Amino acid sequence: MPGFAANLSLLFAELPYLDRFDAAAQAGFEAVEVLFPYDIPAKETQRALLRNGLDLVLINAPPPNYTGGAPGYAAVPGGEGRFQHDIRRVMRYAQQLKPAMIHVMAGYDKTAMATDTFVHNLQWAADLAPSQSFTIEPLNPVDQPGYFLDDYDLAARVLDAVDRPNVRLQYDSYHAHMIHGDAAEVWREHGARVGHVQIGNPPDRSQPGSGPIDFADLFAQIGASGYSGWISAEYTPTTKRTEDSLGWMA
Repeated sequence: MPGFAANLSLLFAELPYLDRFDAAAQAGFEAVEVLFPYDIPAKETQRALLRNGLDLVLINAPPPNYTGGAPGYAAVPGGEGRFQHDIRRVMRYAQQLKPAMIHVMAGYDKTAMATDTFVHNLQWAADLAPSQSFTIEPLNPVDQPGYFLDDYDLAARVLDAVDRPNVRLQYDSYHAHMIHGDAAEVWREHGARVGHVQIGNPPDRSQPGSGPIDFADLFAQIGASGYSGWISAEYTPTTKRTEDSLGWMA
């Protein structure tokens, strides 16, 4: 069975950022992910990881646009230059933090050129850093209306067109259920493409055990499939203290 990682952008959010690494390790996690670590010098995050013996499994790209733009534009025609500039910046963080995966956010565009733009940008990133693994993740249209990548079948077509071994699918049980209505069926259909797994329970992205997904069955399917990566807890705890939401780990 793959090990569990903690998403420190959502879990332990009751604590200051650097203290979350200590809390995750004390709770039994051996790895973490941070969606956008760019507000903190990479050296500080690196020290927090090393202090606790934690692996960093994922960060998001691109960095936030502090002028108010959308958080992601890899599928937006005309933004190729900015995409390349920001991916180079992300790779400077990655050189220090050594994330196993970098999630490339597609952005918000539904025009005819969006697919070709996304494919081209992903190929460029994959070729720039062939030893770095990248992921793409479908996001549900309820939470992210207008987001380009809003369907797992579309993601499969994009991955086929990109055709790079270091670009994989990011599976999230919450988004999979919200998009297709059956997270387990999405895994059965697309699990072979998956490079990273995240979990949350619909309809409110809460901890496992509080919604319609049978996580015991889903974990069994993931384990039986031969998936060897991490399963990252990316949910909003319904409890005041994150550790009180972790009963599902047992």
